Parts: sequence; structure tokens; C-alpha cells
Amino acid sequence: MDILFQDFLGKPAWMWAGFIVLVLALLAFDLGVLHRKTREIRVGESLVMSLVYIALGLTFGGFVWMQLGQTAGIEYLTGFIVEKSLAIDNVFVIALIFGFFAIPPALQHRVLFWGILGVIVLRAIMIGLGATLVSEFSWVLYLFAAFLVLTGVKMLWLGDKEVDLSKNPVLKLVRRVMPVSDQLHGTRFFAKLPNGPGGALVWTATPMFLALVLIEIADLIFAVDSVPAIFAITTDPYIVYTSNIFAILGLRALYFALAAVLHRFAYLKQALAVLLIFIGSKIFLADLLGWEKFPPALSLGVTFAILAAGIGWSLWRTRNVSERPSLESS
Repeated sequence: MDILFQDFLGKPAWMWAGFIVLVLALLAFDLGVLHRKTREIRVGESLVMSLVYIALGLTFGGFVWMQLGQTAGIEYLTGFIVEKSLAIDNVFVIALIFGFFAIPPALQHRVLFWGILGVIVLRAIMIGLGATLVSEFSWVLYLFAAFLVLTGVKMLWLGDKEVDLSKNPVLKLVRRVMPVSDQLHGTRFFAKLPNGPGGALVWTATPMFLALVLIEIADLIFAVDSVPAIFAITTDPYIVYTSNIFAILGLRALYFALAAVLHRFAYLKQALAVLLIFIGSKIFLADLLGWEKFPPALSLGVTFAILAAGIGWSLWRTRNVSERPSLESS
């Protein structure tokens, strides 16, 4: 049992093992018990599940606080809030993808579940690479910070841009390398269809698979923002990864809760842009003021204030808007 107390990335192995077992148990319970049958997830159910996942994430933050101290607990909470906020932006893209491929609500959970599994692996790889770079070359943090500031400025300057998924290069590549069906075939990602020579049956990708691929690519793109953002908050790999994954675990429930009211968050992107600028600039600000590190409690307070202002302003400006914008395929 000594192996459980050996150091792994700065923390005892039992802390990593316990976190992984907890995540796997949550995923198994979700797929094997709550959503064993294919069905549409109602807004009420998704709201409850969102609150449960948020409560679990905050409870784990309490565990981090007790085990690693106040500073680590605040850094975890800040990272959790930032990642959860950036995930809301991801919901806009997921809604667009499901609308483009006409994936019915009853099948969307299956795509999102397997998408989350892929996200967990991809984030582990990206965070591992980031942690290695930061530990070997501390100046990489300044590159991350500058990238966040530039990304935030770009988001503010360019605003929303129309996305034409039919011209997506990844989608074109998939269609080029394998047979693709334009029709859904139940819950299957692949189906044997007469697409071979002489009408022979061959494995063919369905719109479910194409939606899954684009969702994974979308998260990879979003991770380019969120991973540097969390490293600008803390360089502790354990806090970085656990806060990221707990925020992502609730993404499926969050999607079904928000998909019908996305139009009420019209100004959230601007708030997220300001948040990225703040997170990136605070590293330079700490150096300018002669601080060893930007105070975690102050960072958490500013993060709350920016997001609250963005959400509050969005809800106020869209208070008379009742119709959900169309997400139909172009």
C-alpha cells in the first residue's frame, strides 16, 4: 500500500487515484443508471443534474481546501468557475452542431456522453504537456498570459462571427476518407449500409459520428483558451486537472439546461473576453506591483464580479426576448 503514498506530480498517488475512481463512478452511474434508455432529457431534470454536478465540484473543492490549504482551495474554486463559464460558451457551439446535423434531443445525450470521455483524455494530455512546459520553462507562463490577453482582445474586437459548418475542413476530411450517411440510424455512430462496389454493405459513419467528431474538435479549440487560463491561476497539476474535469463533467446537464435559453446570454461572450484579459494581465500586474503572486482571494472576487456583470447585463437587455433563435442547418 506504500505506492498510494508515493509522490505523483506533486501529490500523493491516493489523491489522484481517488479522483479518478470518483469520476469513473459518476460516469458509470450517469450512463448505466440515469440514462440507460435513450430518451429526451427535460429542462427540469437537466437543471437538477447541473446543480448536483456543481455541488459535487464545490464539495471536492472543500476537500482540496482541507487537504492542501486555503490558497489551494481558492485557486481550485477560481479555476472551477472560470472553466464552467468558458463551458457555457462551448454550449453555443454544441447547439449549432446538433442543429446542423438535425440530431434529435433524445439522441443528444449519447453524443455528449462519449464526447465528455474524449474531453477527459484530451484535457489530461494538454494539461500534462502544459505542466511539463511550465516546470521546465517558467517563462512559458508569460506566453500563456499574453495569449489570453490577445484572445480576449480579439473576442471583444471581432464579436460573433457566422459559422458555416458545411465548410469545416475536418468534416470535409472525414467525408473524404470514409463513407458517410446523411441519415440517422438510431443511436449508432456507424452502420452497415450499401455504399460499397456493386452495392456491397460497408461500415458507414452516421451524422451521430460526425457530430461527435466536431464536438471533440470544438472542445480542443476551446481548451486552447481554458488550459492557459487555469495555468495563469495556478501551476499545480492536481488543481488544474481536477477543477477542469469537474467543470466539464456537468457540461451535458448544463447543455440541456441552457440550450433553450441561450439567447438570454447575449453578452456573455464579452464578459468572457474581459475575464480572459484579466486572467492573462494579472501575471504582469503582479510583477509590476512587486507581488510574488496575484492574491487568490482578489482574483476570485474579480472573476465573480466580471461574470456576474456579464450575466446580469445579458438578462436585463434580453428581458423582453421570448423566442429562441433558430439553430437549423443551413
